Amino acid sequence: MGDQIQFIVEKLNQEPFRKNYNLITFDSLESMQLLQLLSDVLGEIDPKHAVDIREELPEQTAKRMLSLLGILKYKPPGSISDLSAFRQGLVTGSKPVVHPVLHWLLQRTNELKKRAYLARFLVKLEVPAEFLQDDTVADINKQYEELMEAFKNLHKECEQLKTSGLSTAEIRRDIGAMEEEKDQLIKRVERLKKRVETVQNHQRMLEIARQLRLEREREDSLAQQKQEQKNQLFHAEQRLQRAQLQLKEMHHAVVDSKPESLMKKLEEEINFNSYLVNEKIPRELESKKNSAYFLQKVVAEPAMSHSDLNVLEIKINEVNTQINQLIEKRMMKYEPIDSKFSMYRQQASIISRKKEAKAEELQAAKEEMASAERQMLQKTSQAHELEGSEVLKGDEFKQYVNKLRSKNTFYKKKRLEIAEITAEYGILQRTEELLKQRHEAIQQQLEAIEDKKGISGYSYTQEELERVSAVKSEMDEMKGRTLDNMSEMVKKLNTMVAEKKASLAPVIKELRQLRQKCQELTQECDEKKIQYDSCAAGLESNRSALEQEVKGLLEECVQEESNYRYINCMKRNLEILLQRAKEEMKAYVSPDPQERRKAIREQYTRMILEQEYLGKKLREKQKVVRESHGPNMKQIKMWQDFEQLMECKRECFLKQQNQMAIGQVIQEGGKDRLVL
Repeated sequence: MGDQIQFIVEKLNQEPFRKNYNLITFDSLESMQLLQLLSDVLGEIDPKHAVDIREELPEQTAKRMLSLLGILKYKPPGSISDLSAFRQGLVTGSKPVVHPVLHWLLQRTNELKKRAYLARFLVKLEVPAEFLQDDTVADINKQYEELMEAFKNLHKECEQLKTSGLSTAEIRRDIGAMEEEKDQLIKRVERLKKRVETVQNHQRMLEIARQLRLEREREDSLAQQKQEQKNQLFHAEQRLQRAQLQLKEMHHAVVDSKPESLMKKLEEEINFNSYLVNEKIPRELESKKNSAYFLQKVVAEPAMSHSDLNVLEIKINEVNTQINQLIEKRMMKYEPIDSKFSMYRQQASIISRKKEAKAEELQAAKEEMASAERQMLQKTSQAHELEGSEVLKGDEFKQYVNKLRSKNTFYKKKRLEIAEITAEYGILQRTEELLKQRHEAIQQQLEAIEDKKGISGYSYTQEELERVSAVKSEMDEMKGRTLDNMSEMVKKLNTMVAEKKASLAPVIKELRQLRQKCQELTQECDEKKIQYDSCAAGLESNRSALEQEVKGLLEECVQEESNYRYINCMKRNLEILLQRAKEEMKAYVSPDPQERRKAIREQYTRMILEQEYLGKKLREKQKVVRESHGPNMKQIKMWQDFEQLMECKRECFLKQQNQMAIGQVIQEGGKDRLVL
């Protein structure tokens, strides 16, 4: 708990709160001050909640805070019984309730700001179903939902741009670097312009360079257009290949087919598509809409604790059991076991399920076939990119095999020729080695003979002399040409240097004067800078001291203003109470009976007298009821007995009437027999 309070104090002392609390002052805050502090923190998260709680009722304050905490998905500790205590503690400003809320809010302020901002646009307004029957209301509700979805998409794009790494600081740095490069390029262009101005026909050269640049840009654009056209041609070829493939498949399908089979296939496809459009897809769409609607309702509701979830699960189980019982009752009532329709219904349900399963299998097979066709097209396009050919079928494949066989025989012949050439190459290589060995042996014999004659190394020296003499003659020629070129170049350089010196002499004089002036200005700038730094340091220290003083005075002013408002409110309340007491005393002391009746004391005394009179009447009525209770009960018993007696008499009379009717029938039957 101490770490929690310390964390709260540290966060409140930082920006943007700057409360200057310590542990003692924070712990000594009263309930109203704590609630105001909580309202300030909530106002920092959502600016709509930045209000003074003294200007609203406690119930409004609690309701406002609870609604925002519900949107922020704050989960108070404890069970459902603790939730009522939490609400009561929030109304009264209890420290055990407010401190955890402050700790939770200050831990994740930025995240909660984002959540509160999104809640203003994503908390859906529940419109009753009877209002949605109106077309205008339904259209407006639909537009509202579409705008909400558009806001979601825009917010996601904004977050992706924020996290993509393109921060404003980096963009500003890039812009600054680009501006520096721009300045450098401008300076460089100016220097080049100054250099070029001394050259003859520089305007014509610039025009030629400009035309060259334009032609190069045009060449780049044409190359880009060529690349784009190549890509378009490649895509067109791919589309053509797909169309040709579809055409071949259609030809193969039409070759051995009859109109009856084609009509049958078309009818099957139409039946399947009509089943998908009329039965399956609407059912799936309705289920998806219902699930999306329930998910939106779940998202819009505030956060729920584990106890709430347990209660909901218990309710769901109870409802499911009730539904099962109702289904069993309905089946026992409308579908007896011996009914013949139950069997047909079961068969119909089984057939419908099989139909749905087969439709799903057919849809999956079609998707698999489409993916296989896409893969085949990709493979064919890759084969074309690698300078391959398309996949062959039927007669084309047989022709390709025959061509491969002929190439194979040709390859075998060439392979035999290569083997013969390699054998001959080996023989020649061996011959070369033997000749080298003979050359070395002859060379050794020649050296031995030269040693005997006393002229060893004669042949080698003679060869070297001939080679060196040839190289020397070539070098002499190159030196002569190089010396001539260098003398001409030195003359040209001397003339150019003399011209440049003559043209740069006045510029150098001006540059010396400017350098001297620049040194003087730099010295003066350094002195002014030292003076400015000392003055700025003094002003900065004075400013920081004044800021601290102003800050303290502002805080003191705010504190005094809050005290003034509190005292002013208390004063108003006391004045109102005093005014009411004076009016009551004036009315009570007044000799006018009409004024006395307005007094609260007189009103309460009249009410007390009326209640006493009413109580007296009720007691008298109770006494009368108690006295007449016994005789009334006896009278009720007598009437009940009389009713039973009359009922017995009625039954006896009915029986006697039935017996008399039977006797008359028997007598009439006897008379008829006697007559016969």
